[in-house]
Amino acid sequence: MSANPIIWKPAAERVQGSAMHRFMQETGHDDYDALYQWSVSNSPAFWLSLCEFCGVRFDTDANTILARPDNIMDAGWFAGSQLNYAAHLLRHDGEQAAIIFVGEDGTRRELRRGELRDHVAAVAAGLRSAGVSKGDRVGGFLPNCPEAVIAMLATTSLGAIWSSCSPDFGLNGVVDRFGQIEPKVLFAVNGYYYNGKTCDTRPTIEGVVSAIDSIKRTVVIPFASDLGTDVSLTNAIDWHDFAIAGEALSFEAVEFNHPLYIMYSSGTTGAPKCIVHGHGGTLLQHLKEHVLHTDVNANDKLFYFTTCGWMMWNWLVSGLASGATLVLFDGSPFFNDGRVLWQMAEQEDVSVFGTSAKYISALEKAGVRPKEEFSLPHLRAVLSTGSPLAPESFDFVYDAIGDDLQLASISGGTDILSCFALGNPVLPVRRGELQCRGLGMAVEIWNDDGQPVVGEHGELVCTQPFPSAPVFFWNDPDGARYRAAYFERFEGIWAHGDFAELTESGGMVIHGRSDAVLNPGGVRIGTAEIYRQVEKLDEVVESIAIGQDWKDDVRVVLFVILREGILLDDDLQQRIRAVIRENTTPRHVPAKIVAVPEIPRTKSGKIVELAVRSVVHGEPVKNTDALANPAALAHFSNVAELATD
Repeated sequence: MSANPIIWKPAAERVQGSAMHRFMQETGHDDYDALYQWSVSNSPAFWLSLCEFCGVRFDTDANTILARPDNIMDAGWFAGSQLNYAAHLLRHDGEQAAIIFVGEDGTRRELRRGELRDHVAAVAAGLRSAGVSKGDRVGGFLPNCPEAVIAMLATTSLGAIWSSCSPDFGLNGVVDRFGQIEPKVLFAVNGYYYNGKTCDTRPTIEGVVSAIDSIKRTVVIPFASDLGTDVSLTNAIDWHDFAIAGEALSFEAVEFNHPLYIMYSSGTTGAPKCIVHGHGGTLLQHLKEHVLHTDVNANDKLFYFTTCGWMMWNWLVSGLASGATLVLFDGSPFFNDGRVLWQMAEQEDVSVFGTSAKYISALEKAGVRPKEEFSLPHLRAVLSTGSPLAPESFDFVYDAIGDDLQLASISGGTDILSCFALGNPVLPVRRGELQCRGLGMAVEIWNDDGQPVVGEHGELVCTQPFPSAPVFFWNDPDGARYRAAYFERFEGIWAHGDFAELTESGGMVIHGRSDAVLNPGGVRIGTAEIYRQVEKLDEVVESIAIGQDWKDDVRVVLFVILREGILLDDDLQQRIRAVIRENTTPRHVPAKIVAVPEIPRTKSGKIVELAVRSVVHGEPVKNTDALANPAALAHFSNVAELATD
């Protein structure tokens, strides 16, 4: 496949001023390709160099950098070393803002670095008083607010393990997660704001604590000012009463792989898997991705639209280790006609703006052109993840947001708490491509025969150990669930579940999830290839495609959400099929097109092809609590059009 056209190049002075360029010079490499090849062929040397470049402080030095280079599951990174993740996030002094919080209603709060440290010390003292120590679990049922960051840092400073859900999770969704890990303390807000409404979470808090016996103390944060903090729990205490001011801040030195975070799979096919990530691997990966791949430094205002139930929150807060100011937003990104985030970006001089592919597409559909309405002189990078970013969305960003931006479509996941492919400040941006594979990540695309291919569709794999692989799965003593999740397809090789393509230029294109790949006539098709085409049409707001078993084969079925007042008539169906046929192949053309009012998605905003496929085939969706809008599944049940040729 020929490379997609270059649509942006960094200026020479920007390249030369970047941390990536300095790192290349210090390690003796002339270009990124040479640096990348060295980083995977000499992996221990690369990660050690990264530690030195980013100022990682070990309380105890490692006796071996990589103990088992042939074992991704149990590689033994930095064996014998000790450090603390929270210590690195709180290592910067001075009067600079550490956190700026903005609510959808315009509420603004700011915490300086010293203030953040004091708050963390006080909450850590409260946790110690509550009996929390190394290895204990602490849960957060919280919006994206300063208290969430403080509670996480306080927890991890003690060597305890942090896990969080956003407050829009229902009772069963929270219990399905926290019930497995048995937290000792729960931090929760009394309510939150979304799209102009106040949502009371107190009944859910009471239900969670009643269902999980391990919770000995519930700390209630008065986030919703128009609600009280009263809950009918004997173990409840107000946030302000829980914190013990005046205590000195200290950090528990822990092993490199000591559990830091417990993350969760989406859980739509059963109970969510509890994925454990360690202090050292998380810190190193995030420093690499922030400092080198995003060029984040102490002059930056770093923003990512996320909730505490999505891995991008964990990624965002690690920006403190690079000295950046975190900009936190909580609420609906479409409040005030989709302009609230850009108002915030203008007001706070955001330099790195992170969002989802869905949000960028929605902006375009809504006719919002930020560069014409807002002054964004500090904005230099836009990041996108959650789903593949369509080539047309690349065009929109440069046309409607800014023409001198590093647009970084990034791809990884909860499984690795980081990225396999992402941006690069010293490389050009090619339309429709992720800029590069991440340093130290031996990523290849393999065909069905397990052979690496370039310019062809296949499975995204990682062939060598990397520090942010899960430490283990919770309640998986023999590692069977861990092994089954990533290593069943290719023995000893991490198969990530993405259907992707490595381009001749070294970039990457994600074509969708491999478990959602369509297979009409035995030919594998990525769903993203269809979405990119059909959503070009103004009449189509969003789409989702599945493969329906039909007459000993599979046929492509496309569901579309249409603009208000638009009908799915024969003419529109013909135009949908035509744009798909003209820009892909005849096999991509759907046999059936059905209009629906809503598409089900996870709490983090990802559409769920597998859940829709299950409903279409009359199979149960095992865990609807993982969905943000489970009622939407009803639109895909017993659809008359799907019972006929």
